[in-house]
Parts: sequence; structure tokens; C-alpha cells
Amino acid sequence: MDSMTAAGDIVLLDGGMGQELYHRSRNTATPLWSAQVLMDEPELVETVHSEFIAAGARIIILNAYSATPERLADAGKAELFEPVQAQAIAVAQAARDKSDKPVRIAGCLSPLVASYRPDLVPDAEIALGLYRRIVAAQQDAVDFFLCETLASIKEARVATQAAKESGKPVWTGLTVDDSDGTKLRSGDALADGIQAAIEAGAEAVLINCSIPEAVDQGMAVLAEAGVPFGAYANGFTSILELQPGMTVDVLKARSDLGPETYANHALGWVKAGARIVGGCCEVGPAHIAELARRLEAEGYRPVAELPRH
Repeated sequence: MDSMTAAGDIVLLDGGMGQELYHRSRNTATPLWSAQVLMDEPELVETVHSEFIAAGARIIILNAYSATPERLADAGKAELFEPVQAQAIAVAQAARDKSDKPVRIAGCLSPLVASYRPDLVPDAEIALGLYRRIVAAQQDAVDFFLCETLASIKEARVATQAAKESGKPVWTGLTVDDSDGTKLRSGDALADGIQAAIEAGAEAVLINCSIPEAVDQGMAVLAEAGVPFGAYANGFTSILELQPGMTVDVLKARSDLGPETYANHALGWVKAGARIVGGCCEVGPAHIAELARRLEAEGYRPVAELPRH
């Protein structure tokens, strides 16, 4: 291990917090999803963070995905924005502090209204203002921002801009069409979404919350970005049934994407040049543990930061 160079360092993210909470929570799923669990069962969120760290993840993402101002307002709970954000920060910090691993915390800038629905994104100026509120709530507690599951050029641009204004590093994750990994779910070209994110200040670009096969298709596009890149895929059979206001119990997990199969995909991304890997929905601690094991067996070292050249 002492002979490893920076080129062998791979940033290992955590996996899909929201679905882990759905499977483990004692309560019925609500449209607020992981944010509701955060308020009702914060100890469960901390446990999942800790399990991902123990599995090998060196970055944990704040459990604030569904805690946007828009989603909370739609649920009639706008007043919970600050308390939920503070709780997400507290449990992530607790999990990190109880670990003996070098772990960083990523802020979370997610779709404002609904995942996979670029048609519902507010006008750019309104969206920018909403993302700025999230950034302001998180920026003092996070090491960098991860904009994730963005399905259009507009989303990529405004979320990245808001995060960049914090002065913290920004990584931007785009979700692609499950039938064509070279296109965003909006129909925009992945290459154009990547370019918009980089122009807005992204230091790294990723594909996330898409099936691994679509990620495989998008790797060549990511490799042309000129910045560090990576991916973390989901394990859903399909996302088509999920509509705004619905709960996550309408989605089904694939039965053919166990830890070994998922790790095979992720190792393929690494061999294509990816330097950031992890998991999204339905990718749990066992998947991340197997991925960490395989990375080390292949001579890579899971780390918390991109190498600086």
C-alpha cells in the first residue's frame, strides 16, 4: 500500500440513505420521505450514516434530500425547513465524530420539487433563491456541496451556481435517461448538462440516480468533461411510477443488482477513468462494503478527497 500513488485514490461515497430509511423505519412512508424519518427517528439516520462509514464510505451526504423549501411547503410544513436542516447536520456530524475514519460531510442540493421531473423546476431566478436558502443552512457544517439528481441544464446551472457562491467546492450529479445514458431525463444532451455545471463552477461531475447500464453508456461523455468525474447509480426497476406527492413505496428494487454485480459496474466506471464512486437508491451498506473490498483488491485506495495536482 505504501507504493500507491494519487492515481490509485478513489473517492468512495455512501449509498442510498432514503431507501435504507424506508426499509428500516417503523413508520409508514410519507411524501416527505427521508425528512420525516429525520424528525421522527433521528437515531436511525445516524445508524445508517455509521453503517456506510463502517462499510468503507469516506463521504457521507446530509440526509436533506427531501427537505427543500418547496417540498416542505407543499406538505404544509414550511416552518420545518430550519429544524430539519439542523437535524440533518447534527446526525451526520455525530456519525462522523463517532467514527475513527477520515470522513467528510457533503451538503445536499437536490431537485426542489420532485425527482426526475425537470418540467416542474421553478423559473431560474426563483430556483436560484431557493437553492441559496439551502446553501445558507448547510454551508458552515459541510466540507463541500454535492448537487445531485439534477435532470436538466437549468437545474444543473442554478444549483451549482448557488453552491459555488458559498466558496466551498462543488460536485454536480446529473440523472440520465435510463434508456439512453447520453441524455438527461429532460432530453438535453448529457454533454450540455456537464458543460453548464462546469461553467457554473463544478469541480467534478457525476451521473447519479440512474440505472447502472445507463451510467455505463454515459461514461464516455463524462470522460470528455476535462474535470474529475464519477457515478453512483440506483437499483430501481423503474422510476416511472413515482409522481410528485407520492411515496417511495411505489418503487421496486431490482433483484439482479446485488453487491457483487453492482461492484462490477462501479469497477468498470473506475477503469474508464472515474475517480468518484458510490451508490444511490437501493444501494445499501453491503454494496458499499463489497465495492470497497473490490477497490482495494484491485489496488485502489478509498479516500475522502480528490487528489490535488
